[in-house]
Amino acid sequence: MDVCVSAEDSAMLDAYDHLLQDNQEIAVGRLTVQVLCTPGHTPGSLCFAPAGAPVLFSGDTLFPGGPGNTKLPGGDFQAIITSIRERIFDRFSDEVTVLPGHGAATTVGAERPHLDEWIERGW
Repeated sequence: MDVCVSAEDSAMLDAYDHLLQDNQEIAVGRLTVQVLCTPGHTPGSLCFAPAGAPVLFSGDTLFPGGPGNTKLPGGDFQAIITSIRERIFDRFSDEVTVLPGHGAATTVGAERPHLDEWIERGW
């Protein structure tokens, strides 16, 4: 299996096979998946949106109840909020299922109303 990473996160790995770019479309089996750069958890965080499916693989960008961790080196709370607002909430409908990198699933509609709360609490 190939290892893919964004250029911004590539220095975190000893080796990788491919660099991914924002809005790039990649083939995963019979699926076409769009790459979405969503900096914040790391400078090169990525989400993946399969074409024609109401699903978003959000990695560590968005979870039920808020954004991913931004307290580790390279994390940026303001960047992750911007990513969630502009790259997810402004783009996807409420019905889209969000599958984080770990933990429970949620929907865009369940999370969208809470953005201001997350900003206020700072995580």
